[in-house]
Amino acid sequence: MLFSFGFIPIRWLWVALVIIFALIEVLTLGLTTVWFAIAAIFMVFLSFLKIPLTVQILIFLIISAALLVFTRPLVVKKFKIGREKTNVDSLVGKHALVIKTIGEFERGEAKINGQIWSARSEDNTKITEGSKCEIVRIEGVQLVVRQLMEEKND
Repeated sequence: MLFSFGFIPIRWLWVALVIIFALIEVLTLGLTTVWFAIAAIFMVFLSFLKIPLTVQILIFLIISAALLVFTRPLVVKKFKIGREKTNVDSLVGKHALVIKTIGEFERGEAKINGQIWSARSEDNTKITEGSKCEIVRIEGVQLVVRQLMEEKND
C-alpha cells in the first residue's frame, strides 16, 4: 500500500496532476501552474522508485517551489507577460495642450490625440491655458501632468 492509492498505482495520481495543472495553465495563462505540471512530470518518473508517498509529496513541493521561484521570473521577463502597454499607458511621457487652466487646488483640462482629459499638476503648480505639458502618469481617468520647462510662466 506504500506505493499505491488504494488499488491504483501512485504514478497515475501524478499523471492526473500533470493533466490538471496543464489544463489550469492553458485556461489562465498565468505562468504559475505550469511549474507544478513540470514537477508532477518529474514525479511520474520518480514514482517508479520505492519512495514513500510523503517523501514524494515533499520532493514535488520542493521541485515546484524551485521552478516557481527561479524560472518564472526569467520566463515572465523574456516574454514580457503582463507588461504590455495599453492605449492609456502609452500616453505617459507624451505632450498635451492645457485647454483649461490647472490651478494649485483645482483641476483643469488637457487635450491629447483629440481627446480632452481632466488634468492636475504633479507638483500642484499653476499651468495656464495654452501651455504645453508632459503626461507623468494617469490616475483613474485623470492625467497627472508637469509643465514643460520652456513653457513655464515666471
